Amino acid sequence: MADLDVPVLVVGGGGCGLSASIFLSDLGVDHLVVERHSDTSHLPKAHYLNQRTMEVFRQHGVADSVYQVATPMEQFGKVRWRTSLGGHGALDARTFYEMDAFGGGALGDTYAADSPCLSSNYPQIRLEPLLRRHAEQRAPGRIRFGHELVELSQDADGMFAVVTNHDNGEELTIRADYVVGADGGKAVGSMLGVQLQGPTGLLDMVSTHLTADLSEYWDDSCLITWFVNPEGTGSWGSGAMVPMGPTWGKDSEEWVLHFTFGPEDPDRFDEDAIGPRIRELLKLPDLDLTIHRVSHWILEGVLADRYRVGRVFLAGDAAHRHPPTTGLGLNTAIQDAHNLAWKLAAVLDGRSGQALLDSYEPERQPIGMRNVDWAMFTFLNHLVIDAGMGLVPGQGPEAHAAAFQDFFAENPMGETRRARAAEVIETQRTEFQAHDLEIGFRYDAGALVPDGSEAPPRDPMGRVHHPTSRPGHRLPHAWLERDGARISTLDLTGRSARFALLAGPGGEAWTTAAEQLADTLGIALTAVRIGDGADCADPTGRWAQVRQIGDDGAVLVRPDNHVAWRSIGAAADPADILTRVFESVLGT
Repeated sequence: MADLDVPVLVVGGGGCGLSASIFLSDLGVDHLVVERHSDTSHLPKAHYLNQRTMEVFRQHGVADSVYQVATPMEQFGKVRWRTSLGGHGALDARTFYEMDAFGGGALGDTYAADSPCLSSNYPQIRLEPLLRRHAEQRAPGRIRFGHELVELSQDADGMFAVVTNHDNGEELTIRADYVVGADGGKAVGSMLGVQLQGPTGLLDMVSTHLTADLSEYWDDSCLITWFVNPEGTGSWGSGAMVPMGPTWGKDSEEWVLHFTFGPEDPDRFDEDAIGPRIRELLKLPDLDLTIHRVSHWILEGVLADRYRVGRVFLAGDAAHRHPPTTGLGLNTAIQDAHNLAWKLAAVLDGRSGQALLDSYEPERQPIGMRNVDWAMFTFLNHLVIDAGMGLVPGQGPEAHAAAFQDFFAENPMGETRRARAAEVIETQRTEFQAHDLEIGFRYDAGALVPDGSEAPPRDPMGRVHHPTSRPGHRLPHAWLERDGARISTLDLTGRSARFALLAGPGGEAWTTAAEQLADTLGIALTAVRIGDGADCADPTGRWAQVRQIGDDGAVLVRPDNHVAWRSIGAAADPADILTRVFESVLGT
């Protein structure tokens, strides 16, 4: 007999596992989180939170608490390439290029039009304690750090887990209906024979978390500075630096600096040399700095061959690991948990069949693969940027210095070199302006009913987003007015496992049928007509522009704000159609 019986066991108390806990609590699902470490992350790790993640946090009442403490947009909306921060030489403290990023600068209006949320920036070392507070408030006593999974098995009726309490050495046996493996691939996947496939061991990445006063040298609107200097070996060899707060912009107290070593380089573990290397790189020989931690991680681009094994579901780094470029790791992890949570809730309370859980892998694994490929591409594209600046692999500092002198020369060829570099560096918008990649991803198969329509065009560089109500896509955002309040179309699902049916102003037959069917089937659903004289007003006309249905059509939206089904116009028997749609989506 188990010591504890819970519907869902979440293994891992990082950003993914804590987010899963928050979502499950809001959906009314009893669960337990176990995390082998005694506390949240002691490393800065990920920091960029894209618009889709902030939409998910908004849905579950977390976004405002993030925005209150995170980097203001005006202080992280730009990246730059620079030779160094200080120094007095002819090639010191020179800027190669600056680019708007993450919805800042000239990108602002476009990003704001497509989402009720701006992106944000808050390092994981600070975000995880915030998420932990939210999780513990919603599920008191159910978030247990210092508890390590040591055994996992399953049978036809459920899962059996053995967990060790590191505080007292006692073992806890747990019976669960389902397990979410959000442990970064440390235990759950390997226990079940899941394979992570793809290239690994490519480079040894070194991240140094430090405290220093750089206010004299930092651009207050810049998030990432890439260093490229004659003494280095290009963007990744010289390093990239990011402020870590808690004060933001140039007054940041803490920083993280990333650079690479070859996997066989004996100097990669010489941590005593890190401080001098940083001062030399920044050209600040007298900089007073305190190094908190030097961490190593291996560059890889791997994807789990399975996201589901019976009653176990893998999410986050347990399912996909890749370079930090484009900031896809933590964002994808949180979105994995969001996709899975409402499905577990629907199955556990009997509103859907087991088949609904079959949709998790075909929906999320292709997204994981796409993001692994994209992160690898954008990481390696920095080598293209180096070439665009005139750096040739294998050349020494003297040749690099000559290339830099030619780059900054005030003559026609210098102008040409700078123009060439600008065109090449602009290709890195795949990392810093990946608007469509972040909010335009879609599910081609899963808990949805395809309508046979063609997907909108995709920008191969990931920037231009085309809002669409096509099944499988994220519902387009538009501001509405309802009962005197301004809401987003994305708000209609709420925090619970609620569907939303959005009909045109003449779609009363759809909303009536949906409400009756929801009562009959016990489905949580909001049904509204949008337009003149309807339940919700469309004050700007934005919804009419992006809805892609007629005045008598309708769109059915899942609890995770992805479109499940749509009808362009009216139908002879809307109740019959919606019945079959719900049967298909929910697997009943």
